[in-house]
Formats: sequence, structure tokens, C-alpha cells
Amino acid sequence: MLGQKRIADYGIHVGHMKRGALNSITDVSGVKVGHYTLRGEGINTGVTAVIPHEGNLFREKLFAACHIINGFGKSVGLIQIEEMGTIETPILLTNTLNTGTVSEALVRYMLKDNRDIGRETGTVNPVVCECNDGFLNDIQGLHVRKEHVLTAIANANKEFEEGAAGAGCGMSCYQLKGGIGTASRIIQVERAVFTLGVLVLSNFGEMGDLLVDGRKVGQKIASIEPPQEDRGSVIVVIATDIPMTERQLKRLCRRSSVGITRTGTYIGNGSGEIALAFSTANRFFHYETAPVCALEMFNENNMDMVFRAVVEAAEEAVLNSMICSEPTRGRDGNMRHSLKEYTSFFI
Repeated sequence: MLGQKRIADYGIHVGHMKRGALNSITDVSGVKVGHYTLRGEGINTGVTAVIPHEGNLFREKLFAACHIINGFGKSVGLIQIEEMGTIETPILLTNTLNTGTVSEALVRYMLKDNRDIGRETGTVNPVVCECNDGFLNDIQGLHVRKEHVLTAIANANKEFEEGAAGAGCGMSCYQLKGGIGTASRIIQVERAVFTLGVLVLSNFGEMGDLLVDGRKVGQKIASIEPPQEDRGSVIVVIATDIPMTERQLKRLCRRSSVGITRTGTYIGNGSGEIALAFSTANRFFHYETAPVCALEMFNENNMDMVFRAVVEAAEEAVLNSMICSEPTRGRDGNMRHSLKEYTSFFI
């Protein structure tokens, strides 16, 4: 996106379902993504904001779900999503040790337009997910500040940078450069047309395991680059305009692991894999007074094509996160090469 060459531009076409206009999570109407990127001497980090809809999320909540594929992580806000099945803030992504700063900034952002929070009504559940970018970033420096979070939210748009941008600036994937990637799929059921989009923050995998649309590219790269142990993580954010309950969204979250593993990973012991999903179709008003609320629910006889969509989009999003990233040198001279340096191995 934004003029970047993506994995399809190298002749790799993941799956066979139709893609959205931007092949992005923002193909789901109302969804936007923004970044703030920090680069400096030994610093490669940042913040990425996923905005689920353009209204007031605290007052108009959405059905949401999460699934912990492997729980080596420090995310904020998952407990309430699991219990209540709704989301009421943007989803923010950053590095592991800055989750506290980003969480506080998100709370302050929500208070600005909702002065009733914590006074006339309950508190707010900030959602912040993380990966450890310490190989390329001086993570102990805690370089992300509150103002960076607000800028990332303000920068949110339909088109955004992939690869080494925002939270993805210092991430590694299959011991190459990882980061932010996205993809989408169109689902048609009779006359109804729906969109499903995925955004990933990729920071996982052992080099020799990397598969590019089934090709054992990682083995070829590992023959010329020294492999290392997998100590990474991945965050998967799924958005759709399909009217789904939180239970159905959790089923989508579980299927995202298939898309991740199709790129080669076995999901290591020290890796944190978290998936979140939300639907923009049903909204729930914070100050609802009706004793019974009506909602729409997708017919589960058609779920197989939705499962296929999330698997294809997750796999392609991971590959986009890598191919859109430039080679990066970071903390203590640590280096990550880009997948685009090895496109000859795709043949």
C-alpha cells in the first residue's frame, strides 16, 4: 500500500478468493489504521492504531472476541473482551515494555470525548497488544510517549504503510525483517457481499521454516544466513462487516492460526500469538435502555467460506509484512535482512 510492492507483485498469489479493493483490513467500511514510527540510534519502534469505526466507540460498542494461541505475552484488555464480548476502544499495537504508556495514553484519549467514564458510568477497557522488538530496538529505553499514541490515532486512514512502520518498525519475522502486514477477502453468499480483513504485527518464526505460498524459501535463505531460535510473537487483528456474534468471531480467531502456520511456523514455546476479531455490523449503545436488543447473526451453514477467507488473508498479511520491510540495522548493530532480497528463491 502507499506505492509499496507487496507479495502479489512478485507473482505470489495466496489462495483463490477475491481480494478487496485495497487488499487491506481497511476494505471493511469504517476501519482505519494509523502509525507513529520512531527511528534513531539503536531505536526502531512505534505505535500502530486500528480504529474499528468512525463514531464514539465507548458509546457504540462492537461485538468482539479474542483467542490466545500461545500465551507468552503482555497484552492489555483481553479479559474484558473475553467476558463481555465487546470492544469499546481502538486497538493499539506497540512493543512489550511500552504497553503501560500506550494504555494510559489510550485511556486519556477516551476520556477526552467521554467525561462520564469513571464518574457517571463505569470505566473503560483499553486494548493494547504487543510484540518484543528488542533485537532491533533499545526496548529498555521506553521511547514511546503518550503524544506518539495520539498521533498514531490521528494519522489513521484507509491507506497506510506496511512493513517497518509504527509498531512494526523493529519487528523480526523468520529472522528477517517483519512488521505490519494486511490483506482482505470478499465473501459472497447469494446476493449478499461481505468483506473480511486481517492486519498482523509479525515477529515470529525460525528462518529455515519459512514457506512462501508453499515454497521452502526459508531453507534456501538459511543455507546462506545463520538461523536462530524462535523467540517471537504475532498479533492478528481481524475485521469484518459480516454480522457475527462474539462466539462466531472467536471461531474466526482460532482459524487465524492456520494462516500463520501456513507460512511455516510451529508456534514456539516462547512465542506469544494473540488474535482479536470484531464485526462492524451490530452496534451496542452504552446507555441502551431497551430490555431486549435486536441483532443480526450470520448463518453458520456458510461459515466455511469465512474460515477460508481468514486463513488466506492471515497468510498473505504475514508475507506482506515481510516483503514490504526494508533491511534494518538496529540496537548494537543487529541486522535483519528483507525478504525482498531473496525473491529469486520464489521460483
